[in-house]
Amino acid sequence: MSNSNKISPILFTFLLSVILCLNEAHGHQSTVESAGEFYHVVEARSLFPEQSCKPSAPTGEKHGATLEVVHRHGPCSKHNSGKASNMPSLTEILERDQARVNSIRSRISLNSGWSQGVEEAVTLPTKSGSTIGSANYVVTIGLGTPKKDLTLIFDTGSDFTWTQCQPCAKYCYKQQEPIFDPRQSSTYANISCNTALCSGVASATSASPGCSGSTCIYGIQYGDSSFSIGFFAKETLTLSSKDVFNNFLFGCGENNQGLFRGVAGLIGLGRNRLSGATQIATKYGQYFSYCLPTASSTGYLTFGKGGTISTAASYTPLLTSSKDATFYYLTLQAISVGGTRLSISPTVFSTAGTIIDSGTVITRLPPDAYSALKSTFRQQMSKYPLASPVSLLDTCYDFSKYSTIVVPKISLYFGGGAEMDLGVAGTFVAQSISQVCLAFAGNSAASDVGILGNIQQKTFNVIYDVGGGKIGFAPGGCS
Repeated sequence: MSNSNKISPILFTFLLSVILCLNEAHGHQSTVESAGEFYHVVEARSLFPEQSCKPSAPTGEKHGATLEVVHRHGPCSKHNSGKASNMPSLTEILERDQARVNSIRSRISLNSGWSQGVEEAVTLPTKSGSTIGSANYVVTIGLGTPKKDLTLIFDTGSDFTWTQCQPCAKYCYKQQEPIFDPRQSSTYANISCNTALCSGVASATSASPGCSGSTCIYGIQYGDSSFSIGFFAKETLTLSSKDVFNNFLFGCGENNQGLFRGVAGLIGLGRNRLSGATQIATKYGQYFSYCLPTASSTGYLTFGKGGTISTAASYTPLLTSSKDATFYYLTLQAISVGGTRLSISPTVFSTAGTIIDSGTVITRLPPDAYSALKSTFRQQMSKYPLASPVSLLDTCYDFSKYSTIVVPKISLYFGGGAEMDLGVAGTFVAQSISQVCLAFAGNSAASDVGILGNIQQKTFNVIYDVGGGKIGFAPGGCS
């Protein structure tokens, strides 16, 4: 195409503004999903989730084991009481998110410093080796024989799977389903102390195991001081009637405290040999995928290849760091805003690397990369009034006087040619209509690892082909 046929981003924005003014003058306020190649035009009210659950209708046959994923605070979750007092504020979510990021940084930079010993079996680390953060997304699995359904947070940044268990030796927080009682299962068995399995717990929990008699005791503590202590055990895990896994290794927690808000525990999907993803790989290989839904819809977590594979997926090499083998590393190379490729040196991204994490909410960028993103985004959004920051989010807007807004499309480019063209749901997070913020934040130092958070992953089919050494992204993944 010749240059004479191209429309510059500035001219395109002007033309869109004229169209919007004409539409509003004639009372037309319908949402346009996307406008051209570089911008989205949306109703301001669409920045907030629906109050009722609108499940996705996935297409295509899935041949792996598929679990439904819901946002734990959304209307599709059975853990959502609908009471505002039970819902964390955006500020609380961001504070917990920062605690998680700090913990990830600590694990990667130090990868040491854990105390050893036993307190009635085990002593938790003096510094947390993991963090639960905001823990937005949950799945329901079956445990035991006969199986008991339990709702667990799923987390690619954690390696260890655990659930609360009866009897609660010290304390159990309130959860939605009945607490799992191993005495009622015919397939439950504790792991003995003097075994390689018991010794290996520390690699997944960052805390040395202890012993109670001859039984192995685990302990894991998170960044917000939440923790779980209990018996390291094996049990039958059921994902579906056709997907039953015997001798699944997990923690049966009899002393648990923290901000888990009604869920039974956590399933770790990190790269450790004790993680849920690795154990399930015995049947489906080292391959899983998910779609993280918007708060008012449903997504999925699928183990194994199947109907979730999209021909539109683009892939980037999966990398491994010697500093911490849990995380899934990839190479972020460039960013564009409204069709403008940001002038960022590749070394800015490669200095500390980037991980993809289902548990971190806000994407963290190197300082220079975030500065360039913020500057260009603000320039292209200059027609809208800025609002006061919310916690770590410093680029916020007041849309209270607008029924329709024009948003520059943000695209992320990865090694190997993978690309993510973010929708509005992956661009903003809202406190209110008068405080809608860019859902990116800058790291405090160039040496801090970058993190691709779950807001940017929403509605994408994210494919972890660990055996093939690659990670894929495909838009429209939840439907």
